[in-house]
Amino acid sequence: MSAAFNVVCYGEVLWDLLPTGSKPGGAPMNVAYHLKKLGNNPAMISRVGSDDRGTELLKIFQEKGLNTDFIQRDDSLPTGIVNATPNERGEMSYEICAPVAWDNIQWFDSMEGLIKNADHFVFGSLAARNRQSYNTLFKLIERATNKVLDINLRSPHFNAKTVEELLAVADIVKMNEDELNLISEWYGPIDSIQERILLLQEKFWIPTLIVTRGANGAIVNTNGVFYEHRGYKVKVADTVGSGDSFLAAFLTKSIHGWHADQALSYACALGSLVASRAGGCPDYNLEEIENMLK
Repeated sequence: MSAAFNVVCYGEVLWDLLPTGSKPGGAPMNVAYHLKKLGNNPAMISRVGSDDRGTELLKIFQEKGLNTDFIQRDDSLPTGIVNATPNERGEMSYEICAPVAWDNIQWFDSMEGLIKNADHFVFGSLAARNRQSYNTLFKLIERATNKVLDINLRSPHFNAKTVEELLAVADIVKMNEDELNLISEWYGPIDSIQERILLLQEKFWIPTLIVTRGANGAIVNTNGVFYEHRGYKVKVADTVGSGDSFLAAFLTKSIHGWHADQALSYACALGSLVASRAGGCPDYNLEEIENMLK
C-alpha cells in the first residue's frame, strides 16, 4: 500500500538571491518541487523564519501544490538566503548565510509515521552543518526505508567526518564530478571516474551511486553495473537546481520500475531543460522532457 507521501525531503529551504532577482531554492526544496511536477506526492521537512521571506516561501509552496505541514517556523532565526553569482559559463558560486532557520530543524513525534510510511527519504549534506538539524536528520535516517543522499559540498559548510557518516547510511547517493574527485582523494590518488565511484561504493556499501557531469551528462553504477549518458546540449541560463531536477527525475523513474539507463536518460533530459531556464524551480510540462528524448 503506497503512503500518502511517497517521498520525504529534508533540509534547507531558502531564497537564492540571483542577479535576475530572488528565487525560492535550496536543494531539498528543489527536489520536492520537481518530484511534484513528475507526479509524486512529496513532503518537505524544514524550517523558515517568522519573517516576510518565510511567509512568502510558504505561500509559494502552497501555490505549487506542495505540502507545508512539516515546515516549521522559527521566532529567533531568519529564513535562509544564499547569494548566488554566475561565472561566464553560467556555473554558480554561492555564499550561504548562517545561522538561519533551517539550521534549527526540530524533531516532532508526528515525523515518525511520516518517515516510516514513505518509500524514499531524500536528504542533503548541507543540512548537517548545524548540530540541531544534524540530530533531527539522523533520527529520521534511523526510521527511513530507502535513504537517498544528495551530496552538496559548499565550503566551509562540511567536514569529512559528517560526509562519511552520511555516505555510510545511504542506499542511493548523487554527487557531481567535482565532489566525487574531492571525496575520493581523501583516500588516495585514483585515475578514472569509474575507479573513484567503485572506491566509494565498496568503502561505504552504497548500492547506487550517481555522478552528474554538467554538460557532459552523467554516470551511474547500480548493483555493480555502469551506465553512462552524454547529456543533452542546451543554451545554459544557469545551473541552479539542474542537479536537483536530475535527482527527482532519476528517482521518479526508478520508483516506476524503469531500467537504470532509461532513468538516466530521462534525468539528463530534465536536468538540461532546467539548466536552460533561470532558477531552480522553473515552470515546464512533461511534454517538453519527452521532446528532448526524441
